[in-house]
Amino acid sequence: MSPKLPSYLFPWLIFLTFSSLYFFSSFLSLQSFFSSCSSPTSRLIAISNCNLFSGHWVSDPDRTPLYDQTCPFHRNAWNCLRNERQNMSVINSWKWVPRNCQLNRIDPFRFLGRMRNRNIGFVGDSLNENFLASFLCILRAADEGAKKWKKKGSWRGAYFPKFNVTVAYHRAVLLSRYQWQPKQENAGMQDGSEGFYRVDVDVPADDWAKIAGFYDVLVFNTGHWWNNDKFPKEKPLVFYQAGQPIVPPLGMLDGLKVVLVNMITYIQKEFPGNTLKFWRLQSPRHFYGGDWNQNGSCLFNRPLEENELDSWFEPRNNGVNKEARLLNAVIQETLQGTGIQLLDLTHLSEFRSDAHPAIWLGRKDAVAIWGQDCMHWCLPGVPDTWVDILSQLILDGLKEN
Repeated sequence: MSPKLPSYLFPWLIFLTFSSLYFFSSFLSLQSFFSSCSSPTSRLIAISNCNLFSGHWVSDPDRTPLYDQTCPFHRNAWNCLRNERQNMSVINSWKWVPRNCQLNRIDPFRFLGRMRNRNIGFVGDSLNENFLASFLCILRAADEGAKKWKKKGSWRGAYFPKFNVTVAYHRAVLLSRYQWQPKQENAGMQDGSEGFYRVDVDVPADDWAKIAGFYDVLVFNTGHWWNNDKFPKEKPLVFYQAGQPIVPPLGMLDGLKVVLVNMITYIQKEFPGNTLKFWRLQSPRHFYGGDWNQNGSCLFNRPLEENELDSWFEPRNNGVNKEARLLNAVIQETLQGTGIQLLDLTHLSEFRSDAHPAIWLGRKDAVAIWGQDCMHWCLPGVPDTWVDILSQLILDGLKEN
């Protein structure tokens, strides 16, 4: 039988027990406090330093595309698998790794589930169409019943019936409305001119003028058509505002600025405030040895290195591919303070000289007619990474709405 403790010890035992419990709970509270102080702070620092557009490409041999050449939303010239472009497995083994944060691959099922009963629109030139084709083929993995969709002035698109989601593209290469005006006698036009293209800087192109309220997410772009190859002096752009020619006449870049200001004003006025709006910056070209009509080529087997980029793209070097950064400067300046989010895909795409259709265009005479395609992208390919980034930004944006 155990001996009994003296009665005078009980108060001391009770005191020691409660003291121990208090000390232990205080220790846990302090530990929790310091943990809560440091962990969220570190998370905040990581988030604030996260830039999905800055990083580097790494080789990942296990990385494979989410679709193949059988996707019904392909465009023939970009279907590099079907056109038997060399090194497609290598082209698609590169993974974009942003600095200070992680970029996850899109989960088409999760994404469409979150986008249920919502619609996504792309407005701009063929590089946005290139973007769209990648997006449609990836999303089809979650809904093979996706149907081609072409309404409300869209150039092409798809409807995903399982989720009641529409994703479509509206072709508007200058964003503003433009139309050909043939030469007229005694009209005071320059000698040698065949006519001109009238650009109404304050009037959106018909293809997207009536889509406000339909799309919950919009991605705009323009840029590749703002050059003298598209509009030489024999067929120049002439800018009009309020139905009258702008005097003195504007050059190409000044005309772009005025169009941007007017189209952004239109977007902010006509489109609901809760519509997520993105503006994709330029998709860089990779012509080497000359432009598209000067035997320019892009038969490369690897991405460029970081120290090679400026020699290819810096406007001060006056290289063939300087247009992307030149136009970006104009667009970024004009978009400041508008609330439209920049989708800056230029830098990550500058590396990928290896990922264009080049000579594999699906037609034997294509190169002879148009030259190599060092502007658009093979699919599957680089635009799939654009989709990863855009989808992450869309989901983040939906949380805030």
